[in-house]
Amino acid sequence: MNKTLSNFILVVFLSVLFINCANRGTPGGGPKDETPPVILKSNPENYSTNFTGNEIKVYFDEYVKIKDLQKQLIISPPMNTQPEVTPLGGASKYITIKIYDTLQPNTTYAFNFGNSIADNNEGNPYPYYRYVLSTGDYIDSLSVKGNIVDAVKTEPETFVSVALYEVDSTFSDSIVYKENPRYVTNTLDSLTTFSIDNIKEGKYMLVALKDNNGDNKFQQKTDQIAFLQDFIEVPSDTIYTLKLFSEDLDFKATRPRLISGEKIAFGYEGDYKGMTINMLSETPPEFEYRITKDQKTDSLNYWYKPRLEVDSLLFKVTHPTIQDEEFIVRISEQKRDSLVIEASPSGIIRKDESFKISGSTPFSTIDTSKITLIDKDSTQIAFTTDFDTITNTYAFNFDKTEDNAYNMQILPEAFVDFFDDKNDSLSYSLKTKKASEYGYVRFTLVNAKYPVVIQLTNKDGDVQFEQFVENSDPVDFLNLSPKIYNIRVIHDANGNKKHDTGSYLKIIQPERVSHFKEIEIRADWGISETLNFTSK
Repeated sequence: MNKTLSNFILVVFLSVLFINCANRGTPGGGPKDETPPVILKSNPENYSTNFTGNEIKVYFDEYVKIKDLQKQLIISPPMNTQPEVTPLGGASKYITIKIYDTLQPNTTYAFNFGNSIADNNEGNPYPYYRYVLSTGDYIDSLSVKGNIVDAVKTEPETFVSVALYEVDSTFSDSIVYKENPRYVTNTLDSLTTFSIDNIKEGKYMLVALKDNNGDNKFQQKTDQIAFLQDFIEVPSDTIYTLKLFSEDLDFKATRPRLISGEKIAFGYEGDYKGMTINMLSETPPEFEYRITKDQKTDSLNYWYKPRLEVDSLLFKVTHPTIQDEEFIVRISEQKRDSLVIEASPSGIIRKDESFKISGSTPFSTIDTSKITLIDKDSTQIAFTTDFDTITNTYAFNFDKTEDNAYNMQILPEAFVDFFDDKNDSLSYSLKTKKASEYGYVRFTLVNAKYPVVIQLTNKDGDVQFEQFVENSDPVDFLNLSPKIYNIRVIHDANGNKKHDTGSYLKIIQPERVSHFKEIEIRADWGISETLNFTSK
């Protein structure tokens, strides 16, 4: 064979090889597969009765995988020992459920897989697959249906568990803290409605939990709860509404500790108001102390002087809701905190806003003669101060005019702290906007039951402005920054000017909240809105 012919054959061979290799990875075209897997059979069959085994297999027409099983799989009634579901991390044409728990006699069990089963290639889910069996000779077929709302927000959380507790001779109010419910379902990631299916006739307590650790038990510190005040009788055609809320934490004092020189942090849970801290150890005649609220943590800081040459100090903590508690705090020589001063707001200040100065250590005195406030025309502006001892903050109050600039000059030693530290020179510049840069809204309330609290919030529900309203006069919100606000109205039944949450053990529902459509505030523009309330 001559060299030319050999080269030609080699080129043809390599070309064919290249084309074949390229075709091997080239898609054939056509629409994307969006068809979920199909169940071919189950063993035992779905809705089987007189179940006595410990293994279930479900066969599909293609390879499937399981994802997000911990959140998606809901078993009702809950099992003390979770079954093993495979495959996890791989693909198979069948799934296996191995049961390790002892099943109750004459009981219908439902395995709700949510969207956890999907085909292996495209991830198309088999939506809300549900496998049901009974250890008795029939399948329970009754249902309880309803919807979930949030006590304060416009939308409730996702993955909310809804449970039924059987009201029998063993029932007690503490059951939500200690026991699994008789039946449970979950709203998963998109629904606000629920249906608890395959339940038997009887009397039940209906409860919803935003169950953050997935143990089917209520943890006051981390979970939200909703409940009906009255027991329900099944069967029932009623569509129930459950209002999800976070309880105020019960007060609890935690062990205090020395965190810097002559500064002891007394941690707590719940509401610190009414909390007192008393030194029981012997102290010298010149002993002094101050108590401030920590800005970042749930703790009160106990500051004292002079330095005590002791190994430990004994304290008593009291609160209206607990028995007195005594704590020993180990004492060591540590560096004291130094005085750091912070001010707010920065830059722009509203006409109805105070200028605030806070200290990292407790203030002892203020010398206002060393503080000067002037406007852009160098006119001296009079001011007054209010001191909040618990937040360690001075509020400076003064009359402001639109489109003005203000400068505050603070000379050294205007502020003296608890340990006799003093400030250096400080200077702050503030401005007010033109009135035309703000907008306003007037609300007219119809069929309202007073008092109420009207709140303007951002899209996350954070309060931007609010007013307490006691009569039917129009309500004006002035000097609003241009933006979109959501409207939330608290029906303040006890007139304490805030929203009161509920309590499961006290059988108290949270105060009612109404939401209205959002409004857009524009600069140099006013709008009127009518808030029409229903009797619910």
